Amino acid sequence: MDLEDLGERICILGPSNSGKSTLAVAIGVRRELPVVHLDQYRHQPGTQWLQRPDVEFEALHDAAIAGERWVMEGNYSRWLPERLKRATGLVVLDASTAASILRYIRRTWGRADRAGALQGTRDRIRMDMIGFILGPTRQNRHRYRAVFEGFAGPKTFLPNRRRLRDFYRDNALTTAAR
Repeated sequence: MDLEDLGERICILGPSNSGKSTLAVAIGVRRELPVVHLDQYRHQPGTQWLQRPDVEFEALHDAAIAGERWVMEGNYSRWLPERLKRATGLVVLDASTAASILRYIRRTWGRADRAGALQGTRDRIRMDMIGFILGPTRQNRHRYRAVFEGFAGPKTFLPNRRRLRDFYRDNALTTAAR
């Protein structure tokens, strides 16, 4: 799948810590699309991932999807149907639970300014996040695959790190741009 085929409103889904944020930035830079990290809309800046009220998040989400051009990463299944109605293309990532845990630990020890980071918050290892990766994230992998199968527009499924690297290479994407 060529990146251009995905259109002007690209939705990226996948398990926690699968590389959605980094990919969104790379696509945004390459295609000159505004990048939307839904975690930044869902959570209050300067907190350890304290959620905004649903009504506030929904207003931010709906305003973002109303845009004519974007690459948007994040799951938030409750709001996914409306997002997919507007999306012109879909990218679904997959990652094993072990890879997601490893990436989570690495990101907490890595750059504070990583793609998709919550402004004013330094990531740190939290047991509730590890529990989320071991539970709901692992279970949701099947849901993302079903969403992929049901999406009628242009789409690509990247089931592992090798395929993700190939997608970066084939579409002249770079992770250096943040």
